[in-house]
Amino acid sequence: MQKRTNYILTFAIALLLLSSCGIYNKYRRPEVKTDSLFGEMSAEIDTTSSLADLEWHELFTDTLLQKLITRSLEANTDLNVARLKVEEAQASLTSARLAYLPSVQLDPEGSLSKVKGGQTSKTYTLGGSASWEIDLFGKLTNAKRSEQAALEQSVAYRQAVQTQLIATVAESYYTLLMLDEQIAITSETITNWKEYIHSLRVLMKSGQADRAAVSQAEASRLGAEASLLDLKQQMVEMENTLCSLLAWSSQHIERSSLDCQRFPQKLSVGIPLELLSRRPDVMQAEAELKQAFYGVNQAKSNFYPSITLSGSAGWTNSAGAVVSNPGNWLLQAIGSLVQPIFNRGKNIANLKISKAQREEALLQFQQTLLDAGGEVNNALNQWQNARQKVVLDEQQVEHLSVAVHDTRLLMEHGTTNYLEVLTAQQSLLSSRLTIVADINSEIQSVISLYHALGGGVSY
Repeated sequence: MQKRTNYILTFAIALLLLSSCGIYNKYRRPEVKTDSLFGEMSAEIDTTSSLADLEWHELFTDTLLQKLITRSLEANTDLNVARLKVEEAQASLTSARLAYLPSVQLDPEGSLSKVKGGQTSKTYTLGGSASWEIDLFGKLTNAKRSEQAALEQSVAYRQAVQTQLIATVAESYYTLLMLDEQIAITSETITNWKEYIHSLRVLMKSGQADRAAVSQAEASRLGAEASLLDLKQQMVEMENTLCSLLAWSSQHIERSSLDCQRFPQKLSVGIPLELLSRRPDVMQAEAELKQAFYGVNQAKSNFYPSITLSGSAGWTNSAGAVVSNPGNWLLQAIGSLVQPIFNRGKNIANLKISKAQREEALLQFQQTLLDAGGEVNNALNQWQNARQKVVLDEQQVEHLSVAVHDTRLLMEHGTTNYLEVLTAQQSLLSSRLTIVADINSEIQSVISLYHALGGGVSY
């Protein structure tokens, strides 16, 4: 009879193991299509290597900017919070790994009791207990793998914060350089307006110009001075924004100039598949998918029994003897198996929820990859257009400079009127400000491409 019972138990356990094979499956990356993820590449785009292969200090060679980025990586609040999130995930993973070990605890007890008119009864138990859950159906394994995926997600999030921080500090720095250049151009233009107004006043005394010409020139000068105040305000606000990223109080940011910046003349993007292993937000989305995958396995595990072994040992004196009596040995061993039968549909609901969350994570992963490809394409197009615009701007500034010079000479000799000079001056100012903005746009596109490709990650 005993032998037959053993056969039945063995057969039942074998059936359970066979039916639970799926709960031990490991995550595999879903098939993703990266063909044409970056869109069409022009001949000047290198696809054999990637701009993201460069360390950030190799791309940003300005030593003052390097100091600012180094400071931000040490002191930025968001990045330090992200680092703490990684530590939390590491602690959770350690806890999940230790779940395979038995839990051990001490259980000392003592009591005094007395019935009226009787003697005091003293009892004690000096012992300890231990319990151990056998991971027969993958509950602990899937929990550990889920925590491992959560750690990967936290690490990827920290990397995403870091790459965004580097890009933002660089963008802010180069925006300050642009504003410095635009302030210098506007100040120079105001000086030119003052000289021009002085010339008009001289001509007016000789009857070659009228008061309307002087008033119009004065109005243009005042408009330039108002624009100068706006530029200075933008500079202060940008410095304050950068100080916040660096965890500094508001202060002046030491910096160089726009004309001494150097960047690659030919950009490289590499192969689209590299985004899967380099870009932090894609890595984070995949880690979320992996965590959701193990969440489904864990939900399936809840349909199977939980097997726990527990025991206790120690000394006890339960007969009321004196406490100095060493007492007797107390030994106890228990094995328990809990099989869910009916728990109001919670396990079924949890499994459906886990599967839905896995599908959501898969869609999010695929969309994140598409968005990454779109950002790369946007940055490439911005870079190409900005380069072409800078060339056109330079030609325009050259022609307008000649026009301003010639119209002023013509006006002084009485062959043209002041309106043509005013128009030429205004056009030159606008064009010079535009070329600075377009140079900055070209730099910003390099930064955007570097960030879009996952550059700036330290492993």
